Amino acid sequence: METFNHKLNTYLESWMGPRDQRVQGWLLLDNYPPTFAFTVMYLLIVWMGPKYMKHRQPYSSRGLLVLYNLGLTLLSFYMLYELVTAVWHGGYNFYCQDTHSAQEVDNKIIKVLWWYYFSKLIEFMDTFFFILRKNNHQITFLHIYHHASMLNIWWFVMNWVPCGHSYFGASLNSFVHVGMYSYYGLSAIPAMRPYLWWKKYITKLQLIQFFLTMSQTMCAVIWPCGFPKGWLYFQISYMVVLIVLFSNFYIQTYKKHSGSLKKEHQNGSLLSTNGHVNGTPSTKSTEHNKLRVD
Repeated sequence: METFNHKLNTYLESWMGPRDQRVQGWLLLDNYPPTFAFTVMYLLIVWMGPKYMKHRQPYSSRGLLVLYNLGLTLLSFYMLYELVTAVWHGGYNFYCQDTHSAQEVDNKIIKVLWWYYFSKLIEFMDTFFFILRKNNHQITFLHIYHHASMLNIWWFVMNWVPCGHSYFGASLNSFVHVGMYSYYGLSAIPAMRPYLWWKKYITKLQLIQFFLTMSQTMCAVIWPCGFPKGWLYFQISYMVVLIVLFSNFYIQTYKKHSGSLKKEHQNGSLLSTNGHVNGTPSTKSTEHNKLRVD
């Protein structure tokens, strides 16, 4: 196995250039196979989990959901705070920032971005909770693609460009996740649901995040500073894919759902706007729960 890892690392460096030695020896970063193996295991669970749960009752998991989402909310807030304060006080350039230009700040950014990479592994639990609760309608191609790809992408980011211009997307994503995971955690407590006013903004924030990340990445192409352009082009391409997929999800889910509610209201349907009929959750409302893609 050690020989295989050595050959793989040699091949990757011959293709992508030398790896950043500042992360050498860090958990999960020395070799790619563990990250790839976690992704394969995730995909196998996504495939086999719904089959296993098909004839079983869904698990409530309410207590676990509250703790899990609270934990990710706190982790996201920590990463957001550390990244913003490091960039602000360290004088990072908004338009373009190289990976070897501010040693003390770079080292702090690298440590926080390792947690960001590791959080993508933790977030596999999003899907596992969907499976356990039999919310299979939320396990879409977009959901699986984004969860599986992010962990792998960030393994490569951490090994080649673990600081500098890489901070921006992670900062924005952490900000969005503070709102998203706090909503999901609190919504698991029925008494809190009437007070969760920011639900309707989550999807829009996610789309704005992709556009802002793509725009800021383009700045580094227009005003280069030594940050590898190959990574910038990849980031822009990935954002375009997410914008297309997520816009399609938004249109299919929210616009059509809004139209169907309007039609039902015109036809005198008893379905209320909060998706309940005489206190019983409607199927349509359940089918349009917020999708976690980040």
